[in-house]
Amino acid sequence: MKDTLTSVILSIKPIYAQAIMSGTKKVEFRKKIFKRPVDKIFVYSSSPEKKIVGFFTIKEIVENNPKELWQEFNEVGGINKNDFFNYYQDSEIGFSIKINGVQKFKNGIDPSDIFDNFCAPQSYIYLEEKTALSMEQKQLPTTCIINC
Repeated sequence: MKDTLTSVILSIKPIYAQAIMSGTKKVEFRKKIFKRPVDKIFVYSSSPEKKIVGFFTIKEIVENNPKELWQEFNEVGGINKNDFFNYYQDSEIGFSIKINGVQKFKNGIDPSDIFDNFCAPQSYIYLEEKTALSMEQKQLPTTCIINC
């Protein structure tokens, strides 16, 4: 049976969410990664914006120690060295999600329009396929930034 939960919502600080949507941030760094196969990430821009601003597909996920991740991705990571190493301070392993096919929503989506009792995820939440499609149809993407 095919697993239909191939999309997630990822909470991302507004400064990094904007960089992803503009195409200047080409990887997203994470301490933990998905337990299921995921091919699409919806970007939830956290407070003060609190909207789903678009989505992207995953080109590749790289697992390595933070030092190696920094060496490989610092020029496209959209984060300064100090913030990067503070983020990975107590982590021996990290993940770099290579971003592909960015689609920016025109106005963003208020999650409460889609979900009852939405609570921003600490890391990520899986989406059912019908919910992901509903969000895509609700806000037809206006911009395709990377590799469309």
